Amino acid sequence: MPIKKTICVLCGNTCGLNVTVENNEIVKARGDKESQSEGYTCRKALQIRYHQHHADRLLYPLKKVGDRFERISWQQATAEIAEKLNGIVNKHGPRSLALMGGGTIHSAAQGPFGSGLLRAMGSQYRYNALAQELTGRYWADGETFGGQNIQVSADTTNADMVLMVGKNPMMSHHSPRARLVWKQFSKDPDKVLVVVDPRQSETAKLADIHLPIKPGTDALLLRAMISIVLREGWQDQAFIDAHVSDFDEIRPLFEDFDASAAVEVCELDFDQVKEVCRLFTTKRSCHLSDLGVLMSRHSTLVSYLENVFLSVTGRIEKKGGNRLPNGIGVQRSRSQESEPWRTVATNFPQITGLYPPNVMPEEILNDHPDRLRAVIVSAANPLRSFADTTAYEEAFGELDLLVTVDIAMTETAALSHYVLPARSAYEKWDGAGMTLRPPILEPEGEQLEDGEIFTRLADDLGLIPDIPDALYKAADSGDRQRYRAALTEYLQEVPEAGRRMPFILAKTLGKQLGSVHLASLWGRLERQPPEVQEKIFQAIMDQSPASMAPGADTASSDDPEFPKLPTADGRIRLNVPEMTQWLKEIDPAVEKKLLEKDTDQSSLILSAGRHFDYNSNTHMRDPEWNKGKRACTLIMHPIDAEQHQLRDGQMIKVITEAGEEVAELEIDPTTRQGYTMIPQGFGLVHQGKTYGANANRLAKNTHRDPIAGTPLHRYIPCRVEAFV
Repeated sequence: MPIKKTICVLCGNTCGLNVTVENNEIVKARGDKESQSEGYTCRKALQIRYHQHHADRLLYPLKKVGDRFERISWQQATAEIAEKLNGIVNKHGPRSLALMGGGTIHSAAQGPFGSGLLRAMGSQYRYNALAQELTGRYWADGETFGGQNIQVSADTTNADMVLMVGKNPMMSHHSPRARLVWKQFSKDPDKVLVVVDPRQSETAKLADIHLPIKPGTDALLLRAMISIVLREGWQDQAFIDAHVSDFDEIRPLFEDFDASAAVEVCELDFDQVKEVCRLFTTKRSCHLSDLGVLMSRHSTLVSYLENVFLSVTGRIEKKGGNRLPNGIGVQRSRSQESEPWRTVATNFPQITGLYPPNVMPEEILNDHPDRLRAVIVSAANPLRSFADTTAYEEAFGELDLLVTVDIAMTETAALSHYVLPARSAYEKWDGAGMTLRPPILEPEGEQLEDGEIFTRLADDLGLIPDIPDALYKAADSGDRQRYRAALTEYLQEVPEAGRRMPFILAKTLGKQLGSVHLASLWGRLERQPPEVQEKIFQAIMDQSPASMAPGADTASSDDPEFPKLPTADGRIRLNVPEMTQWLKEIDPAVEKKLLEKDTDQSSLILSAGRHFDYNSNTHMRDPEWNKGKRACTLIMHPIDAEQHQLRDGQMIKVITEAGEEVAELEIDPTTRQGYTMIPQGFGLVHQGKTYGANANRLAKNTHRDPIAGTPLHRYIPCRVEAFV
């Protein structure tokens, strides 16, 4: 049986795989030792066949007629959708249309096409999973570093100490060869691993110091740590003087803060926290955080405090510290053809070109004349991936038009008016950045590349300008130098065609290459000299997929040149009014009362989103891949279980403000008392049967960060009771 090289598409690590293919079917996957991941994979990658092959795969375009779907042709599907979209936008304006999803690892190449169609229709409303997780951090980075696309990365390769907050890479990965790397790091006697986590997670078990923080107190802890550093004189004053513009204006917020009282509310040992601060300021140290804090109380404030902490300790742009991205001097936020919109019902801003999924139900369910009426969902499943399933079900039921582009009949697709089958990650050319993943399987139905689907829609919508025969002929010739010259001439004669470039490339060069995604990549290289463009493009096409895994981003010296930031004075800005005002409210006594109130009203705090290798959001629809595993359980401390008179393996009901779900109970002493967890990615309907609990049924969409709209998945007051 032939073995083909490819990569895993279930997370951003893109580990290399050797895939055995028989009769156009993946039968086995193993790690590729020749790839950068060196043969390492997690359990999910080894079960990739369950992502590709299952009974829910979409094969043909579908239209809902009554309460059932009927197969239709592509021509009918795109023509009818285009007619409805034009009718809605012409009557209600471009704010009535939104795009949800796109840009995922398994479907990255569709980005220019989906966004291009949205902009061509006059709308800015793009909702994406990143805006459910990371936009609070992006907003804070924009305020402090001058650009929402400027995010620091941890140089863990050269670090002697790593401080992790709300992160569990032994299960969530998010770095190449995570388990091997962190096991090795923990065994090195010269290195220190500190993990801040309410639970003794798989990573916390490796740590030299584990701080079992009380859920929801991360902002208190970070403020206390900054206070300790300043009071002990451990700050890097030289760094502050050279690279921070306004620290003296916020210094009193930390120096006059009762760090001891704050740490007490966090239910941590003050001397241990102080020792962590000392170690961080005396070693080559870096900081890592993840959804454990980014989706908890004070989400955006925590991201801001992380930047303050790194600035005060001088750990930015240092070897073994947290690095700014390369080429920062030319980075800017994404340009807009017009002033960025705010959502009409909830008044949330656009962050890195995205809007938070949490607000979409409210943007549909209102009486505003500019409310959302049409949504295109692409490579996303809001009914299982985003907060408040109940709110989404109600909202989507009120839309004039819901279209889903996906590889499977998801819960969202089942509610849609039209369902369009996309090729899977292994049936198309795709990839992120300047890398490509060639197809290793042939589609078994009428599936199309995502970009091709959006191109056909754009064509039927009348969004693509007339293309001269000369450009088609140049593309058909196979001579891309000739094609480039013809394209340049066309754009000089019709400059506005540049705004529709993905579609023009798709209809001309895409036909010749057999892939609109390849054509789009070629177009992204057009700023290069002709001979360089072709050389790079050919090299990308010829490269082995095994080389696509990301490499470590490390500093080259102990003191790299600090770049000029795109702030007003080129320095780090820490006096951010929205954050300083919020910070003043984070008082130990006030926080203690608020936390007590939450547990008075509900006996437990739920984290809806436990990471482990038994779940992969909604990418794995066939439950066979978890057969024999306790894949979807709610974990609870033994004392809590005893107090609730519950036993291991018992079915229980979890009740929150948003709704309720039934789950299997797993008694687990690694979690702290009063704190329980349930994984994401379950509650899926496969072959008419629901398996596992839908964590998003338990998360209220209005329970969110006030700046970025990030759902507070990791801090949900809940009650539990036996399910009878």
